[in-house]
Amino acid sequence: MKSALVLGAGGFIGGHLVKRLKRDGFWVRGVDLKFNEHAETEADDFVISDLREPGNVRGVIDRRFDEVYQLAADMGGAGYIFTGAHDADIMHNSATINLNVADAAHKRNISRVFYSSSACMYPAYNQEDPDNPNCAEDSAYPAAPDSEYGWEKLFSERLFLAYNRNHGMKNRVARYHNIFGPEGTWQGGKEKAPAAVCRKVALAANGGSIEIWGDGEQTRSFLYVDECVEGTTRLLRSDFEGPVNIGSDEMVTINQLVGIVADIAGKKIEIDHIPGPLGVRGRNSDNRLIQEKLGWRPNDPLVKGLEKTYAWIEAQTRRNAA
Repeated sequence: MKSALVLGAGGFIGGHLVKRLKRDGFWVRGVDLKFNEHAETEADDFVISDLREPGNVRGVIDRRFDEVYQLAADMGGAGYIFTGAHDADIMHNSATINLNVADAAHKRNISRVFYSSSACMYPAYNQEDPDNPNCAEDSAYPAAPDSEYGWEKLFSERLFLAYNRNHGMKNRVARYHNIFGPEGTWQGGKEKAPAAVCRKVALAANGGSIEIWGDGEQTRSFLYVDECVEGTTRLLRSDFEGPVNIGSDEMVTINQLVGIVADIAGKKIEIDHIPGPLGVRGRNSDNRLIQEKLGWRPNDPLVKGLEKTYAWIEAQTRRNAA
């Protein structure tokens, strides 16, 4: 039986990735600081461990694995990343984990590690026009991410690719674009826009209003988690090292996102625009390279994933109210 290691398995994407690997017939070890708070893990072996400690990383990478997925990071939505209050933790925690993982995998003669970077590493100057953002993979330099989170992601991309050049590894790097779906963070400040909007609409009365940061005309694309996992496994098993975007190219404004969720809920919702952290003005996944290199690209419409996500979050709000 093939074996896989998922670092960050207690997180949203990691939890879904574990399920996929089990369906693919792998024996799976999951590692995280915590269990997933929304679903029971399907990992064969789950280790609670702080990957900032080198000895802990060597302890979980205790043998060769056929596939290693490095998703562990200090992250969250705009309310966590863009205030500046968490910059030191974000940079220190995530960079330390990646340094430890790259070194331990190399010393165990593990040839392939998948690393989950982020679209936040793209230059802010290419994302000022909400209607025409440039997120092609070759637009990354001159570097100018809009946050320290983005800078750390850029550094860690270079780290894993440097191990390819200097140590003969075959690491793979993907830049995730706003992944969403059930069993993810939906409240507390670290949630991303789709989850936050679903929660606000679920809690609002028909004809009521919800608060949105800024004018709501900032644009984004959002990728359902199942397609993210599909792209992730395809990339690790391919001959292409990346970096490559894994995201949807169905761009919407945040106001449009609210409208889609309101329609799903069958509610009329007004929007109260308030000041708040926004990030770049526009962002959308450029999927030309992933189509060229993998012969695949995400294609599911946004509404399909939002229907599943809204149903799950609405159920959580009812459970909390009970």
